[in-house]
Amino acid sequence: MDILEHLRQSGGVTRSGQLLGAGFTPRDLQRLAGPGASQPRRGVFVLPDCDKAFLAAILHNGRLSCASAAGLNGLWLRSPPEQPHLACRHGHGNGFIRHRTVRFPGHPSLPVAAVEDVALHALGCLAPPASTAIATSAIRLHGVPRELLASRLQADRSGPARRILRELDLRAESIVEVDAQHLFRTHGITYDAQVFLPGIGRVDFLLGGFLIVEIDGFAFHSKREDMLRDRTRNNLSAVHGYAVLRYMPEHIWFNPGQVVEEIRSVLAGQRFRRR
Repeated sequence: MDILEHLRQSGGVTRSGQLLGAGFTPRDLQRLAGPGASQPRRGVFVLPDCDKAFLAAILHNGRLSCASAAGLNGLWLRSPPEQPHLACRHGHGNGFIRHRTVRFPGHPSLPVAAVEDVALHALGCLAPPASTAIATSAIRLHGVPRELLASRLQADRSGPARRILRELDLRAESIVEVDAQHLFRTHGITYDAQVFLPGIGRVDFLLGGFLIVEIDGFAFHSKREDMLRDRTRNNLSAVHGYAVLRYMPEHIWFNPGQVVEEIRSVLAGQRFRRR
């Protein structure tokens, strides 16, 4: 791999020390000016189309973390932040959100904090359900122990973060299920999640012992067998005396009031009873 390709794979921005550590020579670094790389600061090489978040992290001697590193680690996040979140032990500057405490070794070649730090920073920085989604996915997808996160949240000011961590419902299997859980809790709707019902199978949520709430994923059921399976489940639910409400992510995110109103209406009417 030539040095220009290495720079591209680093997001278009890197330090000279990283290039030298990858086996390139000082003469290789001198040749980078020819392909269009610039040096906004001594020891930092940048391509015109570099990742601006990576550039901010390197210029401030930090690492992307919290909401800025969630997507890079495959964690659940609905919307990217307006400003970069940087884990910086020191330094000054503005235009970014600073997280001062770094507890774990970050990515070996990119300016990205460790998954553990990303989750910890999110718990202390973001309101639920954004913080809940990042922490839940760190535990579910990366195997980060909840106990490990709790052990690093012992400071007095970490009380809100500890509470969010304690209240995580790890039964959520996607970001939209995390958001649905949050919607239910904030409106006083008691639920059970990932419930197996004989003759029907596992359902996303069961409310009031008789109302099944299913959250359909992003994939459209274009295959006929998928449509048949869904119709069969819905029919079996009715045969066994359950009511069913089905929602897309857009319902949960953009019309939550309607979702709550419909759920409360069915729960209040109790027109369906389990046989």
